[in-house]
Amino acid sequence: METAISFWPLIVLCIGIILVVVLITILRLHAFLALMLSAFVVGMLSRNLPEGGITNHFIQAVELSMVEFGAVAGQIAWVIALAAILGMALTESGAAESIVSHFLKIFPTSFAPHALLLASFILSIPVFFDTVFFLLIPIVYSMGRRITKNYVLYVLAICVGAVITHSLVPPTPGPLIMAETLKINMGLVITIGLATSILPAIAGLQFAIRIKDRFVVHIPELGGEGGTEGGEPKKIPDFFVSLLPILLPVLLIVLASVIEFIQVEETVFNTFAGFIGNKNVAMLIGTAISLWILADQKEWDFRQLEKVMQRPLEIAGLIILITGAGGAFGAMIRHAGIGDTIQQLSGMGFEINFILLAWIISAALKTAQGSGTVAMITTSAIMMGLLESADQPAFHPVYILIAIGYGSVTISWMNDSAFWVVGKLSGFNEKQTLQSWTITLILISVIGLMQTLLMAFLFPMV
Repeated sequence: METAISFWPLIVLCIGIILVVVLITILRLHAFLALMLSAFVVGMLSRNLPEGGITNHFIQAVELSMVEFGAVAGQIAWVIALAAILGMALTESGAAESIVSHFLKIFPTSFAPHALLLASFILSIPVFFDTVFFLLIPIVYSMGRRITKNYVLYVLAICVGAVITHSLVPPTPGPLIMAETLKINMGLVITIGLATSILPAIAGLQFAIRIKDRFVVHIPELGGEGGTEGGEPKKIPDFFVSLLPILLPVLLIVLASVIEFIQVEETVFNTFAGFIGNKNVAMLIGTAISLWILADQKEWDFRQLEKVMQRPLEIAGLIILITGAGGAFGAMIRHAGIGDTIQQLSGMGFEINFILLAWIISAALKTAQGSGTVAMITTSAIMMGLLESADQPAFHPVYILIAIGYGSVTISWMNDSAFWVVGKLSGFNEKQTLQSWTITLILISVIGLMQTLLMAFLFPMV
């Protein structure tokens, strides 16, 4: 006799997602509060919460949400704080500017868009998208005044490079949180994230080349040229030294992951490599190097370094709160029994493509509430609830992570802060921003999804 399927967990899931969107977009509640309140509601609507020694179901829903919040925040707080400090140090020391300047020197003028894309691609690994855009836009002003016809192309080039790694490659908060939530090896996420970035980046740049002549844009007068301060050349660090805080943690994490994957014999070297390749230690090493570069460039002591670290730590604190709340929301969705319902539906012949589902949920959340990071946090938590209870898909969950990342790219419109940052600083009006920035991101997102589906089919890595 077949067991009747309860669709109540699916209803609870829909209620939770709608509540998050309404609280953020209509009531204008902060994402942290919106996600925590939604977690409470989901828990209260759930019929079978884990036993916690509390007889009052509603109190149990609140307390369990808090436990899940702490569990998620504890996993990522250290790395997010270090990434924020590292990004600040790269910007303040001139290391980020050194990376951009070097790429522009080694690439011929005709390949300047490729240089800008590569620079933003690398810088956005530890640095937030908005910060990368603020950093590079003065350079784009300067280049656009020399070659006016390519100004729109230069703007979109830095957008394409920055938005892709911002959405796919740790230790940027979104990908980092997804990796922790889905319990995927960090080195694997970095490797696959970089590998799956190439084709969408090329497509985005080619699209930018095709549409660059369709707009007439007045280049804004917003400050001086990149690389100058007070009219005097600014001393910047050596290129390879500037790259070290970004590349070294990535290489250490990947090395440790490779050693773990091939399961080589335990030696002193392997133990040490595993230690320094741990994400918490690797990020500490990269951050320490970035602070050393900053102190050397500015001739600062520890007290001055401590002062400049306050602001990035404040920003990191907000991200950690949102991350923990997103984790709590996703965990309560899991406790609602959504995985069991999906498993029962699969048993009845309803095949659900988890990659496509992850992309759709992420894209819907991004479109509805505007924040790609919130979309990544929430969707990864929901998908983890499905993966823990349902039959495992015939491919590695890293593809679900990539699909979520590309879903979080689309659609950027008036409720997305990045839409206004790109539009206002570039001198685009709203229509031009939609026709350039928004359409470019949709293209990247769709190509990223199709590529992910194909790779999961050809290389499932089960």
